[in-house]
Amino acid sequence: MKQTGSKLSRLTDLVQDRWLSGGKRRDIPTYSPPQGFGEAAQFGLADLEARIPPRDAATQPANAPHWQSRKRLTETESAGGGLVRQSDGSMRPHYWGHRERLRKRFLSGGHAVMPEYELLELILFNAIERIDVKPLAKRLLAAFGDLNGVIAASERNILRVDGASAKVYLQLRIAEAFAHRMGQAKILDREILSSWTDVVSYCRTTMAHRDTEQFRVLFLDRRNRVIADEAQGEGTVDHVPVYPREVARRALELNASALILVHNHPSGDPTPSGADIEMTAKIVAACGALEIVIHDHMIIGKEEEVSFRSLGLIEDGAA
Repeated sequence: MKQTGSKLSRLTDLVQDRWLSGGKRRDIPTYSPPQGFGEAAQFGLADLEARIPPRDAATQPANAPHWQSRKRLTETESAGGGLVRQSDGSMRPHYWGHRERLRKRFLSGGHAVMPEYELLELILFNAIERIDVKPLAKRLLAAFGDLNGVIAASERNILRVDGASAKVYLQLRIAEAFAHRMGQAKILDREILSSWTDVVSYCRTTMAHRDTEQFRVLFLDRRNRVIADEAQGEGTVDHVPVYPREVARRALELNASALILVHNHPSGDPTPSGADIEMTAKIVAACGALEIVIHDHMIIGKEEEVSFRSLGLIEDGAA
């Protein structure tokens, strides 16, 4: 013990000699084994105890130096500082208890009264613990336009946003899967032509914010009920390969009597291209030989959709 105390004393002297402030040596709290902590250290411990935050507080502020070095939330991008007065008159950092307050507000008032960044925060809570995620939520919305854009963004693009991680991407994919399943449940095994609004809503949810083109087919039975919804092709930002014979073959396998074709334009403009019109005509011809009706072909853009039938590009009862 004596030898250990001697080593500790020499180490303390060395640190004190090298800790300078304005050219003067600055004393630091020392540890003396027989007496315990010195007066300065005891004061520091008392001060530290008074600063212990609640269980759900962000114990590592978003603008802490080591978070900046890991390229998380920078000081200017973080939620900022500020104290608020509690019921007992004491002051606390504004973010303490934020997660619990947000959860209670969501459960009591629902999502309609909440801005998109707060709904996104609720999703991010499951991916990032004990850190203020509001700045990240706002950066994601700024990058992808709205909540739908964030949910549909690719992993590559999500990870480009400062502070996002693979866990963030996973939570977004889970939220997307729930949205798709709920939309799909509204159209599967239902008479489609009387639920056209639900069809359009479902297609917009699944395709409007994709960053590559996708071609989907809704397969209908003789009563115009949806029996299957399948992606027939994945492409690039401005092209998706579609094979009319494969579409017709799959319709035969499912014993489908009619089809609704859907694809998206990542550019946001749903105007049909010459290639879109030509490809649709080939599918109509291939399916017509099998007496399979093409009800419509919809192109989904960012803000609106276009119907080939409404443009006169598909005739009534095309088969």
